[in-house]
Amino acid sequence: MNSEFILANTSPLQLVVVCSVAFILSVLSGMSGYGAGLVMPVFLTPVIGVANVVPVMAVTMLLNTGCRAMAFWRDVQWYQVRQMLFFGLPTCIAGAYCYTLLTSRWIALLLGIFLLASIPLRRIMNHLEYRLTDRGVRYSGIGFGFINGGMAGTGIILISILMSAGLHSVALIATDATISTTLAIFKIIIFGSSDKLNFDLIAVGMLVGLCMAPGGFLARRLLNHVPVKVHAWVMEVVVFFGSLMFIWRAVW
Repeated sequence: MNSEFILANTSPLQLVVVCSVAFILSVLSGMSGYGAGLVMPVFLTPVIGVANVVPVMAVTMLLNTGCRAMAFWRDVQWYQVRQMLFFGLPTCIAGAYCYTLLTSRWIALLLGIFLLASIPLRRIMNHLEYRLTDRGVRYSGIGFGFINGGMAGTGIILISILMSAGLHSVALIATDATISTTLAIFKIIIFGSSDKLNFDLIAVGMLVGLCMAPGGFLARRLLNHVPVKVHAWVMEVVVFFGSLMFIWRAVW
């Protein structure tokens, strides 16, 4: 277990900044279905360390997506939830286990590469109008589950899969949140059983998650009134520089 992080040694100002960013990101991601998981690691890493980012984000996103799922509960498309979880959950568990075997340098490198790749990936997927069949959703779920198990910020992949399966608007956000919440639960179990999560890390994850919790309900009110294109550009800038930071940590 990474014992470098001690909650008592963290300054209140650091926690205030992290929690404030978390709330803002939760509102933005609540309107688009992704974003918080991509950007939040950039602000968390200086506080908790690279090796702790994905386990802490699993706790954080459990609360964030869990509240979003409750806010949009009536709009969940359960058929797609069952499709994704049946094929994606086993590979998610495998991906989380593989993460526990990595060193901090490899974690930083893989996070940096994934975040950097997410920028063109989002643009490409937004322009594709390919419609996935049920079989395509299952195969996509297998790959997504593995990536989700060892990475943070994979919401853009899930959103793209669900959109290709024909989901849009509120149904898309609700279904995405329900799937993400379920996968987060199992990731926490894996990280906890392999000593990648201690009390201090869980406490930080819960604190950040609680700050994100109201965002889903506020996002529902704003969803039909506020365009999301501007925040997508802002997040891309933050993700770009954040990815360079992770790669720099890995190389140096």
